[in-house]
Amino acid sequence: MQKQKIKEKIDKSIEQTKEAVTKKRRDGSLGYLIVFLIMLAFIVGRAFYQRADNPQSAEAGAPVVELSFSGILDATENKQISTMEIQGNTATGTLSDGAKYKATIAYDPELLSKIAASGAAVKIDNSKSWTDHLGTWVPILMGILFIWWIFRGIRGAGAGGLGRISQYNPTKITTGKTKTTFADVAGIESEKKEVMEIVDFLKNPKKFQDLGARVPRGILLSGEPGTGKTLLARAIAGEANVPFFATSGSDFSGIIVGLGVAKIKEIFEMAKRNAPCILFIDEIDAIGQRRSQHSFNDQDREQTLNQLLIEMDGFQNDNGIIVIGATNRPDMLDTALLRPGRFDRQVYIELPDLAGRREILNLYAKKMKIAKAVNLQDIARGTTGFSGADLENLLNEAALHAAGANRKEIAKEDLEEARDKTLMGPRKNRKMRAEDIRLTAYHEAGHAFVSVHYRDLTDPIHKATIIPRGRSLGMVQHLPIDDKVSLTVAEVRAKLAILMAGRAAEEIFFGADKITTGAEGDIAAATRLTRYAITVAGLSRKIGLPAINQVMAFGMRAALENASEKTAEAVDAEVKSWMNAAHDDASKILSRGRRVVKRLADELLKRETLTREEIEEIVLGKKKVGSRR
Repeated sequence: MQKQKIKEKIDKSIEQTKEAVTKKRRDGSLGYLIVFLIMLAFIVGRAFYQRADNPQSAEAGAPVVELSFSGILDATENKQISTMEIQGNTATGTLSDGAKYKATIAYDPELLSKIAASGAAVKIDNSKSWTDHLGTWVPILMGILFIWWIFRGIRGAGAGGLGRISQYNPTKITTGKTKTTFADVAGIESEKKEVMEIVDFLKNPKKFQDLGARVPRGILLSGEPGTGKTLLARAIAGEANVPFFATSGSDFSGIIVGLGVAKIKEIFEMAKRNAPCILFIDEIDAIGQRRSQHSFNDQDREQTLNQLLIEMDGFQNDNGIIVIGATNRPDMLDTALLRPGRFDRQVYIELPDLAGRREILNLYAKKMKIAKAVNLQDIARGTTGFSGADLENLLNEAALHAAGANRKEIAKEDLEEARDKTLMGPRKNRKMRAEDIRLTAYHEAGHAFVSVHYRDLTDPIHKATIIPRGRSLGMVQHLPIDDKVSLTVAEVRAKLAILMAGRAAEEIFFGADKITTGAEGDIAAATRLTRYAITVAGLSRKIGLPAINQVMAFGMRAALENASEKTAEAVDAEVKSWMNAAHDDASKILSRGRRVVKRLADELLKRETLTREEIEEIVLGKKKVGSRR
């Protein structure tokens, strides 16, 4: 019964909003129609007046002579001007032979005196026509009408109603019980536990009130894009079975000053009338950015933020309104917004780990037809760094690929293709020279051979391919067994050797003067890893333990922060030393296994792609390589 009453109240509020919007649009349309008719009458009337006044028109009868300014001077010298009437910059009259003329002249008393001295009757008309008056007053009246229309809307917004101006950007509302529950959210179990007490409060508020406890008034959900912030907010409302009001930070901004304040008042009034409820503001950093003493262009945004602070501070402890904000830029938010009593609980949603990725894949796989031979655990292992949205998109891409191949189920090769497309881009049908294809095969064979050599220190190799994707001509993929949170010095050295193995293979098999730019991505990745190990992780004995690069906002690092010029030079030398050592290490390994590397490259040229089993059969010699179509 209570649920039915809440739904009726919300439906009534929505109907009132729609009626106000319709009425406002009707009023605005009528005003614009009147302005349009006035402008049209002005344009038509002025054109008609100019046509009637034109001496060259058919009604004027006699032809008119168009005189230039120099023609006027010549006629004055020859005393050919009989009469002249000046209105504005236009001069009309008759010549001594009776012909009519028209000319454009500037107002010059000396010239007019000279014309009058030649015997011409000069007359100056300073009166204005009705079209001139319209040209002056119509823009003024239009401006006054526009200002009156704006202030009428602002006055309506401040009068206690929903605010007529804000109705042009109505709030998105989901009424009743949302379909999303915690069962639809996977991979973020610890985050769900943090917000579980909010659901408990909305269901059983008396349990908290009897103890004098104050539930958090606001929850800030932060994290990388696609990690499930909006999904979690909907799940909270669905679990608690309360109304869910959703909007975004961009809804509170507009070209009209005061729109944001009116919208804030509107949505909080709706929430108060339908408490208990969830009020969700997505991308809250659009209005909640840190205020500045020198900000002159963002006064409207700051007023909107001030209104949000006032509304959140005015909550009662037992009104049942929970504000949930979502952002991936929490460092940009104003400190007043994060203090206790407003957003006093912050939940950071991390990218899912291996177990979380498996749960997410299992959740989305229930809605798709996936072959029984597909091992989702392998897919989870090969998608390190993927968010929940990325994994859902991965399965969707696999389904699209399977449909394009006319398969009834999603096969392993569909998921492999979808992952490669997501990581590296779509396949490229490039016309490559034979020598470029051969060099690419040896490049990738070098990576694969050194990867197998360091199989005890690095993640197992998954496959090697020379199929071009995106900007890459080929790649060697690794499949992590689990999520690593740290690396040893030996693991870092091994990774660097694997990265430099492609360039080393080019030098060994083709010569130093035949190396290509194909190793640019490997070199860039090796440089980043080396600099991180030396300047942040303190793994270099020569540089020592002090952190030189400090982690800055948004995960970026300032180059050689807290370092003198001497230290910076030492860091550069150490980075070069580590990378040279990795290159030398890879060169030695490849030189010792030159024959096997050549066999790997030949197999890649034949098949284009080799799996882990096939690579290990060639490198380790476990069994003879069988043919594969």
